Amino acid sequence: MVDLSQYLPILLFLGVALVLSSAFVFLPMVVGRLTGSHQPNEQKLAEYECGFPAFEDPRSQYDVRFYLVAILFIVFDLEAAFIYPWAVSVFDIGWSAWAGMMIFIGELALGLAYAWKKGALDWE
Repeated sequence: MVDLSQYLPILLFLGVALVLSSAFVFLPMVVGRLTGSHQPNEQKLAEYECGFPAFEDPRSQYDVRFYLVAILFIVFDLEAAFIYPWAVSVFDIGWSAWAGMMIFIGELALGLAYAWKKGALDWE
């Protein structure tokens, strides 16, 4: 039979975390309503981020180019994440590591050339 009392500290930790996070979210809203600072009007509800009203539905579809640029960013960000540890230890692991990284960079260069040829980097 499993002794469930070992899980009591984890359960207490999760309970305290839930209570504190709920307090940090809901307590300011309750205090705002009780102190009278919650008085919405037309000026408070106006657009403030860009300075002009939205001209289309915010739930409209994005152009696929946004996704292509995001995917390319992730690919080259991961490239940097792979190259850094390799660069730190390349002299310890030898020529095979150098050749492997050159193949990896070559594949990424081919992918970039393909994306460039297909027009994924062109912006109208």
